[in-house]
Amino acid sequence: MPVRELSEEAKRKLDELRRKRRRIQEEEERENSLFHLLGEDDPTAEEEERERQEKEKQRDVAEYETLKMRKEKEERRRQELLEERRKRKKADAGEEEKEDTKEEEESGVAPIEKRREAAKSLLESQMELKKEAEKFVKSAADQAAEEERQILRELEEKRALKAVQELAKGVEYTEPIKTSWRPTEFLENLPEEELDRIREEFYIHVEGDNCPPPVTRFKDLKIPFSLLDYLKAKGISKPTPIQMQALPVVLSGRDLIGIAFTGSGKTLVFSLPILLFSAEEELNNPFQRGDGPLGLILCPSRELANQTYEGLLEMADAMVRAGLPAVRVLLAIGGIDMREQADVLNRGPHVVVATPGRLQDMLEKKRLVLKDCRYLALDEADRMIDQGFEDDMRNIMSFFSCQRQTVMFSATMPQKIQSFAKTALIQPITVNVGRAGAASLDVTQEVEYVKQEAKIVYLLQCLSKTPPPVLIFCQNKKDVDDIHEYLVLKKVAVASIHGGKTQEERKAAVKDYKHGKKDVLVATDVASKGLDFADVQHVINFDMPDEIENYIHRIGRTGKRGGEEKKRRRKRIE
Repeated sequence: MPVRELSEEAKRKLDELRRKRRRIQEEEERENSLFHLLGEDDPTAEEEERERQEKEKQRDVAEYETLKMRKEKEERRRQELLEERRKRKKADAGEEEKEDTKEEEESGVAPIEKRREAAKSLLESQMELKKEAEKFVKSAADQAAEEERQILRELEEKRALKAVQELAKGVEYTEPIKTSWRPTEFLENLPEEELDRIREEFYIHVEGDNCPPPVTRFKDLKIPFSLLDYLKAKGISKPTPIQMQALPVVLSGRDLIGIAFTGSGKTLVFSLPILLFSAEEELNNPFQRGDGPLGLILCPSRELANQTYEGLLEMADAMVRAGLPAVRVLLAIGGIDMREQADVLNRGPHVVVATPGRLQDMLEKKRLVLKDCRYLALDEADRMIDQGFEDDMRNIMSFFSCQRQTVMFSATMPQKIQSFAKTALIQPITVNVGRAGAASLDVTQEVEYVKQEAKIVYLLQCLSKTPPPVLIFCQNKKDVDDIHEYLVLKKVAVASIHGGKTQEERKAAVKDYKHGKKDVLVATDVASKGLDFADVQHVINFDMPDEIENYIHRIGRTGKRGGEEKKRRRKRIE
């Protein structure tokens, strides 16, 4: 990634803040003590001040102390003073409590009510004392340091989400990309009250200006009949709530933040528009060698990227059968030989589906360029951020050469995603179905309390009570291997995947499970990252994940068809 220097104005501001901080620190060390900051009158203040100044002179000559070390030392002294003050307050309160008890006994007030009131007042006074002390201790130098860090964060976020050419030219995009798609005349003429009623009926929450109207039928999107037939063949007859509102938003060229429970049909929202956009561009201006891609889809895992890639190929074939131009799709993930994709790469791919690591490697080696890319989709963005791909994603965005439409999907919306979206998107529309981070209402959750040593044996009883296919999730690879070995010995058709297996082994396991050759799939959280397994009726959590977001992704593997599905969770009894 090219090194980019801060502007002269930013450097000047940072230098001024540093000089201001040093000046304030020198004045505070020379004139003030922590006793003075807390408002305490210490009888030996003058003597301690002289000793402190002598020690500081010796320290300045002998060794330099960092700001962090000085702050830690001041914090320790502050805690000691606060402890002494609390003891005095407690002693005074004890005397007052005795007097109040005597008065309340005479007036008939219940002792328990008195104790509650006394405890409450002590807590309130302690909190007020703590806030007051923190207010004094946070000096002007600390405030200047915080301002400096905030400026650095803002500059880093702002420049890291722009291409090098945009930074050099000072380009700022303020308007979303224009497209040729328009909603039907019937939808455009619907009153706002009717649109709000539709959104309320399907629990769709929208934020943003000039949001397109939601659709209740796929044909209102004005997509080719071949794609409508393809969707019907896949059992998709009407749009899900996230598709009802998000598809019109994306087709109209607006940036989107899509938040919905796992398994709500988010993949179709970013796959369908990019295929239609690519077919339109190929029809007007056929691709030549070295052109493309027009669209880029980033996924957190190889399995999810491969699944998205296969879905795009199926829809592209349906479009070709209808007489539309062929759309070439490239898969760029680790663990596969890219020579298999050489033909598509040489002819110019319209769409690239990739994981951040492999894509960044191809961009740095100039095997792929994003000069024509105008569409970026981030699938399971929260998982990519959690797995440490944030820097890779920012680096990838620096390779763009023109304005892009950014579509971001996530089952949860942590603070990192919110700040990331704030700097990456232009006038985005947020479509939230239900509540961010909530599980699907179609999933019934049950709890079974089982001792640790009895878990594996109890799994077999659970499998005998439910029809296949079944998913079993574990935290670590060893548990996956142990469960897989045990079920194989019990003659269960089982497959397993985790990060320690090769790409070929993982791909074969997922394929066998999808096609019904295996009844049970045992996996770490790698299989919960958006993988779509049809008709899964039972998800078993062998243990609980560390993050609640991972739990939402796990149980989202079931309930995808809208049925009343079952999910069991095992929890160890201590």
